[in-house]
Amino acid sequence: MAHSTPVPTSHADPVVQELVAALGENSVAADRDTLLAYECDGLALYKQRPRMVIWPNSTEQVSAAVRILHRFGVPIVPRGAGTGLSGGATPVENGALIQLSRMKRILDVNPTDRMARVEMGVINADLSAHVARFGLAYAPDPSSQTACTLGGNVAENAGGPHCYKYGATSLHVLSLKVVLSNGNITELGSPDADPIGYDLRTLFIGSEGTLGIATEAWVRLIPKPEIVETWLAPFASMDAACKAVSSIVASGIQPAAIEILDDRTIAAIEASVFAAGYPLDAAAVLLVEVDGAPIEVGRDGERIRGICQQFGALNIQFARDEDERKRLWKGRKGAFGAMGRVAPDLYVMDCVVPRSKLPAALDAIREICDRYKVRNANVFHAGDGNLHPNISYDGRDADETKRVLAAGEEIVKMCVALGGTLSGEHGIGIEKNIYMPLVFGAGELDAFANLRRAFDPDGLMNPGKVMPAALCGEIAGAMKR
Repeated sequence: MAHSTPVPTSHADPVVQELVAALGENSVAADRDTLLAYECDGLALYKQRPRMVIWPNSTEQVSAAVRILHRFGVPIVPRGAGTGLSGGATPVENGALIQLSRMKRILDVNPTDRMARVEMGVINADLSAHVARFGLAYAPDPSSQTACTLGGNVAENAGGPHCYKYGATSLHVLSLKVVLSNGNITELGSPDADPIGYDLRTLFIGSEGTLGIATEAWVRLIPKPEIVETWLAPFASMDAACKAVSSIVASGIQPAAIEILDDRTIAAIEASVFAAGYPLDAAAVLLVEVDGAPIEVGRDGERIRGICQQFGALNIQFARDEDERKRLWKGRKGAFGAMGRVAPDLYVMDCVVPRSKLPAALDAIREICDRYKVRNANVFHAGDGNLHPNISYDGRDADETKRVLAAGEEIVKMCVALGGTLSGEHGIGIEKNIYMPLVFGAGELDAFANLRRAFDPDGLMNPGKVMPAALCGEIAGAMKR
């Protein structure tokens, strides 16, 4: 949540006093009402009010704030738009939240070399809108792209529906300007081809704020495709929809996106403002998009249509123009929001399984959620095997919340047992750090911890996130559930 005019606070706290002196009265807040709005990110299962919130306007102000916080030993949590779903921006006890929403300038666009220099508070979708006049776009497109910031995308190495073809954030960031835990400013990577030295840029992307705070980046832009075709294929069974996906991939076609929504998700969408005309009698719908040159798109689109028909697709819809294409995507992009009609709270999970194991994983997810008597719906990046089980619940009900967490634990362990992993795009945060030993051995975890200490020897940068706290010797903030 952006907060452009923080409520002036009393200056009894010496850390707040120094921050106000360095950044200004309207860049720091520590009053109860303001802090309440920042007690969690998109993972509302975990809440902790911060000690203070800081709104820097520049890399230099981020550096000044971090130097003060480092001197006082105050833990630091960076935050973009707060749309993250793994608790990466959840504050820690007695910690400071550095909110980057004011740093939202697009500093430079180089259409010839297809790149742009941006601050990390820029909204994802705003960058593509800004460069559209050059026939360019920024490829990574998280479902929250109209709200999430590029800084949050860098922290989580965010993906999105179109990362099946274009890849996640790490493939589109050329260099980063970073503030380290002691306040020093450094550059990682370079917009030049093949920079010399260790690839610390890639190391930093996806580190979830534990190695420092990214403030600026040079990002890669792509040409807008000549033509885009979007198809919606309903199926009478989830198994048939998943088999159609495997067959499309095996055929060698590379769609821009391959998404599946189950019947419960369809029902929630069609009863909401995100209604997109999805058939209510379908067990699953497959949303496929192909882009590129007209000849290639036409050929691949017909092949995809034939494969879907082979697996029993009913009434395949084809978007005949941009308005119809936006309509078909409206439901997918609004799926999580539509769940607000089901219950007051939503736990959006993020696990990965091999594509061939999708039917087994989805059957297991429903069985687990039914056994714990919690409400589940599924929408996912089928081409990547990246599942998003959604569990709707009422966070005011302690018993139901406990059952949600227990079901979530079983789902994570089941996905790993099927040969999958903990996260495809949402990150580890505080949601899944205790599960890291399921996929990494002691030696690997020790190497991660040593690397983290090399960047942050005092354990102040986003403590308690990604790694089990005991392995990093962190200042671990207690999270309230």
